[in-house]
Amino acid sequence: MRRKEKKSLPLIGKVEISDAGSEGKAVARAGDLVIFVPFGAPGDLVDIQLTTLKKSFAEGRIVRFHRRSEKREDPFCPHFGLCGGCKWQHLKYSEQLHFKQKQVEDNFERIGKLDVNQVAPILPSVRTTDYRNKLEFTFSNRKWLTDPEDADEPSRDMRALGFHLPGMYDRVLDIRECRLQEEPSNAIRLEVKAFAIENDLEFYDVKRGTGLLRNLIIRNTRLGEWMVILVFRINDEPVILALLRHLAERFPRITSLIYVINGKRNDTITDQEMKLYKGTPYIVETLPAFGTDKLLRFKLSPVSFFQTNTLQAAELYRIAATFANPCETDLVYDLYTGTGTIACYLAGKAGRVIGIDNVESAIGDANENARFNHIFNTRFFCGDLAEVLTGSFIDSNGTPDIVITDPPRAGMHEKVIRQLIAASPAKIVYISCNPATQARDIALLKDHYRLDRVQPVDMFPHTQHVENIALMIRKELQPQEGQIICNYKTD
Repeated sequence: MRRKEKKSLPLIGKVEISDAGSEGKAVARAGDLVIFVPFGAPGDLVDIQLTTLKKSFAEGRIVRFHRRSEKREDPFCPHFGLCGGCKWQHLKYSEQLHFKQKQVEDNFERIGKLDVNQVAPILPSVRTTDYRNKLEFTFSNRKWLTDPEDADEPSRDMRALGFHLPGMYDRVLDIRECRLQEEPSNAIRLEVKAFAIENDLEFYDVKRGTGLLRNLIIRNTRLGEWMVILVFRINDEPVILALLRHLAERFPRITSLIYVINGKRNDTITDQEMKLYKGTPYIVETLPAFGTDKLLRFKLSPVSFFQTNTLQAAELYRIAATFANPCETDLVYDLYTGTGTIACYLAGKAGRVIGIDNVESAIGDANENARFNHIFNTRFFCGDLAEVLTGSFIDSNGTPDIVITDPPRAGMHEKVIRQLIAASPAKIVYISCNPATQARDIALLKDHYRLDRVQPVDMFPHTQHVENIALMIRKELQPQEGQIICNYKTD
């Protein structure tokens, strides 16, 4: 039986890119057809080869430029367009901020039917390069060949240490330079790869589940502390110790050198033993406590969650805390508390803070961070928010005056929203990495809460992602000008 030939898709000529859309793709329109195109900039006039054609939209790639947009600038990364990490590097930073602002406003207006006049101008990132404090790399024996001529070279070296290509679990782009984390991040990665190649160490084969070297994770803090985690498939002790010894000698700045043996087929290491080779089992990050001169210190273990843009995280927490504005009699619930960063940040001004999260190791870190900072008015609970946050839980622990919620991208479960309405806190501060689900959730609350103000924050320059903070006030609390109700000021 003959296979049905794949229908060739048309090329659309001289189409203007009109917008920056979801997933970092640009938007063009040809008549009634909406076309999503990677690496386009609004104002480009291009020919587009369609790659996917659906009833309501199409996808394509730019094959020719007739005019390049003034919103463009030259990407600084040699891997731009391949690794998938910085999809907006070709846009001027001012334009990136414009489209992130628009993303928030569009989602609030279209999905939430909310007043976008409450949305303040986006807060730019303090840094636009070298801003990340954590990068994860993958070893692979199936390097992505960037030069087509390499495919015909039988002696080509297929070993790579870098990032997975988008949508290709078994292909890794070998990274020469990444500008997202400061040095010596690149130097460490390149030295590990050079040692591995010189000593003929086997890179991981994800299809067969073979090989020695699997992952490399590099973390750093503003205090100048560096954590390096090497993940191996098997415990080949002489080889592992030789690599770790070489790394420790070449980079004395590494304050925490850890290795993990992961024989599973998946890359998660949260369920594996962390073996300390050198230094401390954690690194320390600092943030200024809200409203005081105290400097909070946070222990970051290999699997601890911490916002990956530390400088901007300090701004994110400051704004969220200012929105919450707790006083010494307030009970604050910190939902999806993670490692308790926000809970500890607010504890100096609040009466009590209760944090809830479903990750057991995160709750362990939260308790450790509270002890580390001599904070005694926090309490942390582990469990699914939809099951933990019940009427009986609130009866036992107290009705919150303020709720801080920072859910994952999927947003809050409807049970959580219903329980928030039942608990009726005076204020809800909603932090989100996904304005679409945030707008959806706020719409479910708007019969009971008034959207007071919204502050977008750019945590990840050169990507389409945006953090957003929204303050909601219980509707019967309608302060007159200058009046203070529940420690909320109208100005």
